[in-house]
This record gives sequence, structure tokens and C-alpha cells, in this order.
Amino acid sequence: MKRIGLYLFYDKDGVVDDYVIYKLRQLRQHVDYILFISNSSLNGGNLQKAESVSDEILCRENVGFDVWGYKEGLAHIGKHKLALFDELILLNYTFFGPIYPFSELFKTMESSECDFWGISDHGTIAPNPFTGKGVLPVHIQSHFIAVRSRIFKSDSFKQYWETMPQIKSYDESVEKHESRFTEHFHKLGFKSCVYCSHKDYSSNYPLFYDSKEALSKRIPILKRRPFFHEPLFIDKQAVDLKETLEFIKTQTSYPVELIWQNVLRTTRPKDLYSNLDLVKVFSSEQVPPLPKKVRIAVLAHVFYPDMLTEIHNYLQNIPCDFDLIITTGSQESAKEIEVFPFEDTFAKHVKVYVVEQNRGRDMAALFITCRDINLIGEYDYICRIHSKKSPQVTNNASQLFKKHMFESLLSSKGYVQQLIAFFEDHPEVGMMIPSMIHSGGFPTLGHSWFTNKERTVEIAEKLDIKVPFDYPVPHAAFGTMFWYRPEALKRLFEYPWQWDDFDEEPNHQDGSLAHALERLLVYMSHDSGYVAYVIAPTNIIASNYARLEYKANRIMALHSSGDVFAQVLESIGMNEGRILLKYVKLSIKKRFPRLVPYLKILYTAKRKFFR
Repeated sequence: MKRIGLYLFYDKDGVVDDYVIYKLRQLRQHVDYILFISNSSLNGGNLQKAESVSDEILCRENVGFDVWGYKEGLAHIGKHKLALFDELILLNYTFFGPIYPFSELFKTMESSECDFWGISDHGTIAPNPFTGKGVLPVHIQSHFIAVRSRIFKSDSFKQYWETMPQIKSYDESVEKHESRFTEHFHKLGFKSCVYCSHKDYSSNYPLFYDSKEALSKRIPILKRRPFFHEPLFIDKQAVDLKETLEFIKTQTSYPVELIWQNVLRTTRPKDLYSNLDLVKVFSSEQVPPLPKKVRIAVLAHVFYPDMLTEIHNYLQNIPCDFDLIITTGSQESAKEIEVFPFEDTFAKHVKVYVVEQNRGRDMAALFITCRDINLIGEYDYICRIHSKKSPQVTNNASQLFKKHMFESLLSSKGYVQQLIAFFEDHPEVGMMIPSMIHSGGFPTLGHSWFTNKERTVEIAEKLDIKVPFDYPVPHAAFGTMFWYRPEALKRLFEYPWQWDDFDEEPNHQDGSLAHALERLLVYMSHDSGYVAYVIAPTNIIASNYARLEYKANRIMALHSSGDVFAQVLESIGMNEGRILLKYVKLSIKKRFPRLVPYLKILYTAKRKFFR
């Protein structure tokens, strides 16, 4: 069977990730001609990547979503050239694959007696979630539709596309094309079939809700959407995306690094953290020694030398050789540090540096004084700690925060050994950070951007960080203690920070460069292709969970039910996730139709503020 494929591509930054190249190379084995339709402008490198896997490239303005991309692609090919083929495939960038060889898919579908077919379908929904009334019919999903010549040579196929109205939203693309295509051609007497039918699953959208089960049945694709979808919706539907990703890693030959490359760059880190359960709890149990020697450094900013004994006790929990580099604020402190006995740790080299200026606290010391240490390439992993006292809060709160930090990074020998082993076994991991502090009166839950977002956005643009920012809170290493691979934060160290970029003491306030950098660390790591994990020992995670559950219960008791998703919708929320906005809009249209024109104005203004 001679096939032509129209591949619709879009990326807000015009980046052609490797999952696209992998997919089209595998598709090439079964498709004779590929037209790459890009709704994004492509620069030299990305254009060359697209050219390497396609016969022709059509770059167009990003209007009309994928529907008008296909429409213009068909017009570009023309009916005479199209008539040379037996099958037309319309597919897009919204899935990873093939998880299993495309040969299995094409072999099965070639023997099917139908006029058009797809990889998967979506079951009926009533009422239609996009209109609030009627029924969303069963339909082949538009990420992959194969149409045979009996249809695409017909006048009805030509008329379908010629009469396609302009598509102005995601909802319209579903209403006017995806959910319409199947029923439209059924009514004209054409027959369809599908490789993955919703009838074989417990849900009407198996590629979303039952992705692991679908993969276990050798369905060859994984949708991108669950990675960046509204986390409250993922939670409500009990979607276990982490289990699905682990299945791909352990049970298939698909290179999972292709998934990480794309989702890290395009997904809000906090959303990804929630949707993939990116939390690792290590015990104190000793594990077998690492098969190879790792190069570790501890960068410690010790402004308060009276904390040396406490820091030293935690450093004893590093179970292998490491270099200890200490920065401090004065020559007097340096002298006190230099005579401190670190001999009973595995610290092989101890160096002490006095910062040039007392600015930016531990952050200026890290990015200026320790710049070269991070760029020389001598270390596999670095642990960042400092003599934290938090004098602005009560003594109890200060002690709690300090314990939270140190226990999360250096709890015990077994804990640190497991942490390093996790780094070694997971090359995609770039940072390991403590969980968000929320006890002790720290008002971080729901509000931890404070007044730092504007400055953080400014720095991100300066450093060309494209990863989207989270709302309502950043994914951040609060307290600025963490483990990391130097490569994950390399661009932050390469930037020529100057001492006068940082605020003088004691003006260490929200909106400062130090606070902005604190919130930028994870975004830099993800933008560099390395995921950030939250880590904790069992005692810290137990305390955090118990207190967090109690707070959630007290807050939810103020609402009419314990359905968080419904309560956020009820209060109109502020999350920009598409699924959340969809339901918000439907609710408003149904209950307050006269408000819609005015709310559109407010929403447009809001989007200009949030990145």
C-alpha cells in the first residue's frame, strides 16, 4: 500500500525535539512521502532536523490549529499528487511513539475492511463537554487518522475541507473537526475501524485514563497531554502516569529520554512534579556500594561559624570521599573555620574562601565565589548547604526549617548512599531538593512567589529560560539547600554575575536577586534537560504529610464538599490549565451568560500578566 503522511507540528519556541525525529523515522518505513506542516517558524537547526525526516516542509502561520494545517497541507499537495497514493495519514505532534514498532499497527490495519481508520477512538460523552448540551459522539481521535483512496478521491472529502470554517480555539478544533469527522463520513456510507477501541477498556478515553493498560496491549503511542494536564484533574481521575512511564522504561525498548527531553522543556515543573509524583523518600538503610567511584563536592557557606559542629555532624553522613569548599564572610570567620577538625569525615580536601563582599548571602557566594568550582567539570554531584539561622522568625520556626533542610539532604549514611545511587541510576535527574516548608508559620502554601515573580521572569528572559512558570506557586528549593549535577545549573554559573547585582546586607528582602535565583533553580534545571525531584527521609515526610493533611482538611471543611477540583472550579480558580479553564468557561456560560463578554476582557488582561 502506497502511503502519504501529513505531519502537523507545533511548538511555541519552534524546537523540533528528538521524539519527533524518532517518530517520523519509524513512520518512514511505512510511508512513501511525508509533508511536514509546521505551525511554528523553524530556525536553521530545527529546520534541518525536520528536513532529515520529511520530503517537503510547509511552514505556515499558527492559525486554525491542526485542522487548518491539514487543510492547507492538502491544498499544497493537490488532488493530482494525492491520487497517486492508496492511503493518506493525518497525524500530529501530540503523542510519543512508536512505543512498539509501527509494523504491528500497519500489518493489522491493512487487513481491515474499512475506508478510514485510526489508532484510537473516544467514547460518547453526554452532555457534550464543549457545548454543555447534546452528545459528543464516538470518534476516531485526530492525532492519527488514516484515510483510504475511496474517501480522499471523493467529492465529499474535498467538500469537507473546503467548507471547514476557521478554527479559533482548541474547543472548536474538537467540535468542528475531531468529533465530527468520523460521524460525518459514516453518514455518507463510509466504514471506519480502530486499532485501540474504548470498548475494550473501562473508560471512554483509554490513551489518557488507561495508558499503562493500553501499552500492555501493545498500543504504540503515549499521549503528551497527561504530562502537562491540570494536576487536579489528573488527581481526580486517579491517573498513574508515573507507573506508565516506568512501564515504558522497563518493559519496552522506547528511549524514555525522548519523553523527558520534551516534557521538561514544555511543562510547568510543579505540574510535572504533581502529575509524575516526583518525590523520592529514602530510608536510613545501607545499600550495596556503588560500582564506581563518584566525584562529590560540598559547597558550604558558613556565615555563622558557631554552626560548624552541627554542619560537621551532618557531613559525617556522606559515606564516600568528597571535597569540602567553604565560603564565609570575614577573615576572622575563615581562621576559625580553618582550624576546625573535619578529619573524622570523608572530606579529602578542605578549602576556605572569604567572599569579596557581604552581599546576597549564600546565593552570591555560590554563583560568584564558587563559579569556577562548578564549571571545571571535576564533580559528578554537588551538595549545597549553608549555616541557616532564619533570624527573622521565632527560634522554634528557625530550628524546624534548619532541620527540614539538613535532614532532607544529609539525614544518615544510608540515606545519602541511596541518594547518590539514585543519581547514578537516573541520568535524567539534575536536582534533588527538600519539600516545600509550610510549618512553623511560613506562609508558603499557595503564595510562595510573594513579590519575586517579576524579577524571576526578568532573569529567565535574560538567561533564555523557556520553561513555563508555575501558578500559583513556584517549584523551588526554598532555603537554598539542595543536591545537583553541575551540568543542570551550568548556565546559571556561566552568567557573569557581579557583586553589586546583589543587595547589600541587611537588605535581603523579597524581590531581591537572591530570592529570584532561589525560585529560578528548578526552572534552569528543567530547561537544561534535567528533572528536579523532591527528596525526604521518612521522619520528615511523615511530619510534613500529617500537618499538610490537617491543613487541607481545615480548609476544605470551609467548602461545601471535599472535592478540591469542584471547589476550585466553584471559586473560578486561577490555574491556567486548559482543562480547568474549559470547565470554568462552561460553568460561566451556563450560569451567567450575560457576564461572558466582560469576563473575556478580564481574562485577556490576565494572560498578559501571567507568563
